[in-house]
Amino acid sequence: MLEMVKGSNAGLTALSEDTGSVIVSLRWSSAAGDGDADVSVLLLDDNGKVRSDADFFFYNNPAAADGSVQLLGKTPTDSGSEDRISLDLTAVPPNVERIVVAASQYGGSRFGELDDLRVTLADRSGETLLGFSIDDAGVESAFIFGELYRRGAEWKFRAIGQGYETGLAGLATDFGIDIDDESDDDAAEPAELEPVLKAEEPRTPAVEPAAALPAQAVREAQSDDLKPTPTGGRGPRTAKKKVTLPKVAKKSLAENDSWKPARLFPAPSFKSDKEREVRATSVLLSVMAEVPEFGRRLTAAFGAPAGRMQTFTEVTLPHGENPKRPDGVIRVERAGKLWTALVETKTNGNPLKADQVQNYMDISARRGYEAVITLSNDVALEGSPLVDVRTDGRRKHKVALWHLSWAEVAHQAQMLIRHEGVGNAAHAWLLEELLHYLQHDNSGCHGFQNMGPAWVPVRNGIDTETLCQGDRRAVEVVESWERLIRQVCLRMGGELGQKALPVQRAKRGTDPHSRRAALADRLCEEGRLTAELRIDGSPGVLAIVADLRTGKLRTSIEIQAPEGSYPLTTAKRLIRLLAEAPADLHVETLVEGRNGPRGTLERLRPEPADMLPKDGARMNGFRLSLFKGMGATRGSAESGFIRSVDEAVDRFHASVVAQLGPFERRPASRSQSTEAAAIG
Repeated sequence: MLEMVKGSNAGLTALSEDTGSVIVSLRWSSAAGDGDADVSVLLLDDNGKVRSDADFFFYNNPAAADGSVQLLGKTPTDSGSEDRISLDLTAVPPNVERIVVAASQYGGSRFGELDDLRVTLADRSGETLLGFSIDDAGVESAFIFGELYRRGAEWKFRAIGQGYETGLAGLATDFGIDIDDESDDDAAEPAELEPVLKAEEPRTPAVEPAAALPAQAVREAQSDDLKPTPTGGRGPRTAKKKVTLPKVAKKSLAENDSWKPARLFPAPSFKSDKEREVRATSVLLSVMAEVPEFGRRLTAAFGAPAGRMQTFTEVTLPHGENPKRPDGVIRVERAGKLWTALVETKTNGNPLKADQVQNYMDISARRGYEAVITLSNDVALEGSPLVDVRTDGRRKHKVALWHLSWAEVAHQAQMLIRHEGVGNAAHAWLLEELLHYLQHDNSGCHGFQNMGPAWVPVRNGIDTETLCQGDRRAVEVVESWERLIRQVCLRMGGELGQKALPVQRAKRGTDPHSRRAALADRLCEEGRLTAELRIDGSPGVLAIVADLRTGKLRTSIEIQAPEGSYPLTTAKRLIRLLAEAPADLHVETLVEGRNGPRGTLERLRPEPADMLPKDGARMNGFRLSLFKGMGATRGSAESGFIRSVDEAVDRFHASVVAQLGPFERRPASRSQSTEAAAIG
């Protein structure tokens, strides 16, 4: 890998023969575990300006229609997060000369608060070609990490590392983006105002007919398209309204509730796991080929270009005396070039087999395929591959091995049909049918569902105090716990339409194996599994503690008291916000250096003053907690540990976190001033 310095540049063709499509990754970490930034990409012409506001890609405009740019979202790393961008350089319009890769922060945050700022670029096979680290960030709230630019027929990368104190708005303005300063939220702080981009007037998209699409669904989607687009909110007003399915279902015409609607993808009782795998593979690959947004969303991360996609199942490929039959093949054509991948699928919790995957890697290398994609209920972890395969370094053609979990497939489908929208009503309906199939009890595509064989021995060892540090089984439980938490984040993100990521607090440079070994030793000593989730829009980090000694789950969140607010006013306002929260919610006042007052919400509602420190100590904030019994078995059945974690997180977020809203400072009124004087 080429390590670059600020201002240097490098030609991509000198680093790899396969740079028609590249993955740019931006990484950062935070000692507190809660630092983050939003990635953006700008396409510039030969004047150094965007051709139109549509050339600006960010969280609310994540993909180009031609597939040249696609923001792939965040993935957690050992001590922070990584934001990836897929760039299909063969699809970039010829009048685009530069591609700027940047990131920004909001709410007064600065890049100097983040550590390990770094950008890397990988080729289509996933091999990292170059990297650039930024170590001089300070008060900037927006940063240009680097840019790709044309030199004749070649693309080159330049390491920039330039910051903006004026944030995303200042950066965008420099490159010709029109910023509308008006905002629907008059209460927003100036540092939190986000640019609203000017665009063409909305126009009604054509809705493609489909024989299988119910007429009612088409009429509803068309009527949705005719509604005016709101002018407020985050992001650009697009010229073409995307179709999302209604959140509230229409009243059924069935005579009684026992009638079940006809489904495009029925999920009957399968006779064998093989039959279940064949059905799941065929359902998924067919929808990927028919819904371009969905197919690109899943394959762009693997280096596939945006082009005409065809998918196949149960193909036969020669392999010595015993031909092999991978579960599926994906082929994408663009500008006469072909990208191909083999697919190996497992459902119902069945593990991937190393010998099968190795055979498909060997076949792909001989036949010139670009990738092998494995798909199972399991969730891949950094530094812990699901299967070990050998790579022949003597082969000129490189094959990339990628993994998808069924939970990630469902997450991407939810994000498109519930929050981001797709091109037409037929595509939205197909995704809805796919999601219904994946969530059906018989599909076997339910994501991570088993804590593994080490769960019961470790739980029993903690109960009898016979589990010793260094026990490999404890590491296996920690890995299973991490997979479960990542799946919880995928599910919550899909349901809420917000970024949800696990927070991992580790020393800089700690490798994943060492970090998990340390957590396993803590599990042996304390008997607890802990995790933290950061969900966009939440006022704090959601913490989960599974105490294997007591058999209880604790979900909690810490919220800060607004600066300059009066203590009693703050306490009363918190009680009002929690009007619909459970009565058994535990509320603890955070006081520096010692424990503060605590009690259940039921007891504190009539007397909010009981939340105030009696000695007048400064009140920093509150910790809100709910407790729930922990499932005992290792699976996801009704009495299982996995189900209990899902239910605990869902209940806490819906009944507590969602009620809090912005816990911001409010101007002091005359009555508050009188109250403050009385307290003093």
